[in-house]
Parts: sequence; structure tokens; C-alpha cells
Amino acid sequence: MDIYKDKICVVTGAASGIGRALALALAKSGAQLALSDINEDGLTETVNMVGGSNRVMSDIFDMADAQAIADYADKVEAGLGAADYVFNVAGLTRVGNFVDTPLASMEKVMDVNYWGVVRMTKAFMDQLLSRKGTVVNISSVFGFIGYAGQTHYCASKFAVRGFTETLAQELKGTGVGVCCVHPGGVATNVARNAEVDKMPFGDATREELDANFDKMAITSPEKAAQIILKGAAKKKRRILIGGDARFISLVSRLFPVTYSKVLEKYQGQNVILGNRS
Repeated sequence: MDIYKDKICVVTGAASGIGRALALALAKSGAQLALSDINEDGLTETVNMVGGSNRVMSDIFDMADAQAIADYADKVEAGLGAADYVFNVAGLTRVGNFVDTPLASMEKVMDVNYWGVVRMTKAFMDQLLSRKGTVVNISSVFGFIGYAGQTHYCASKFAVRGFTETLAQELKGTGVGVCCVHPGGVATNVARNAEVDKMPFGDATREELDANFDKMAITSPEKAAQIILKGAAKKKRRILIGGDARFISLVSRLFPVTYSKVLEKYQGQNVILGNRS
């Protein structure tokens, strides 16, 4: 898309999945890239895949590191210029219900998935205001519904949604776009990388959990990136990825209290209740 040509685009979580797919699509569009992740090997592979046709920065840091994020915004501006787009993709998940999950696990998920988004948005806000740019925050279908065994993940993604939707109201009239992305099942590695505090569904094994996610992950990262970039180009406030996301969004609005009962009827019938961005 020509709209991204020569634009300075910041992408977190660029070592794999949606983050990598965004990096590759943006590079093809002629964007200048600032890519980051905690996974050094994966990020190096992404940079190699991008090739040398674009100006690319790559940095390794933890999204839970507040100072690293603050320093990163200054580094990007010094190296490439003020950011036009910030794609907050990096995230993690864990498996386990609230009773059996240590608070430290809950805090880690919130620190990366929610506070990482908030800190990145804050760090780059002056740049985005100066460029009338766009911030794109990845929530989830789990930002619409609760799902057993994902207390920490759902809490973080509801929080991202609330933060992003409110920020959009506050920035109205500034020219800054604020997009909240809700993917359905996307075929990434985040689910397989998830730590398990306790299996939430009785005798289910880790292998069965992974196999179930693979069945639900019907959207490719490349397709997800394409949808995100089209939505961000239009500064759409809400971007839904996949028919599953559209379905779950609709059900949650029509049945805000009883959606869990409605959705139970569709499990195993090609309706995706899982998401890992």
C-alpha cells in the first residue's frame, strides 16, 4: 500500500507471528522499520527476511521494562525520525484459572500485554501528535468475552480495549488515529510458548490443548497483517480479524450477560473461541 511508503513504522513483537507478518508487508510497501522483540534469534530472522531494501532498526528488549521503552522512543526518533505508525503487537499468554494461578503470573501477563501497550503509546505520543500518526493496539476476541482458563489474558486484553477506546475519544480532533485490533484464531506460536500454571480443563494434556488451538487458528498471520494495515490506513477505531472475531463481537453485543451459554453451543462447530496475537 502506497500510504506506508517512506513512513516510519514501529512494530513490537516482530520476531514471529503477526508482528513478523506486519514487518514483511510494511517493508514490501517501502516503509522504514523499527522492529523489536525479546526473542533475539527470531528478530534476527525477521530482519534477514526483510532484506536490505529498507532502512531497518532492530532492538531487543522486554515489554515489561518501562525504562527500556522510554529510551526506545528516543532512539527511534534519533535513528529514523518521528514515528508515523506504532503497532503494539508484542504479547504473551499463560494457561490456568484464577484460583490456581500465582499473582506473579497475573502480574507478568498484565505487565507485558497491558502496561507494555500503555508505555509504548505514551513514549511515542509526542511523535505521533507531531506526525498526525496512528497507534495500533492489539487486543483480542478475549477483549470482548471472558474465557475459562484465561483469566490473566482476558483481563489484559479487556484492559487494552478500554485504554484504546478511551484514548481514541481523548485524541479526537488531533489527527492521530487510534486503532484497537481484535483477532480471532490466528496461527502464531504464542499459544505453544504459553506457560501452564495448571491445566484448566480436567484431564486435558498440553498436547491436546495445542492441537485444539491449531484447529481454531484458521487465519494466517499474513492475512491478519493485511487486514490490520488496511484498517490502520483508514484509522479505523475497531479492526476485527476473521469471521470468528466478527461472530464473537456480535454475540457479545447481543447477549452481554449470557454470551458464554450461547457460545458453548458453537464450540467444535468452526466457531473460534481462541486467539493468540
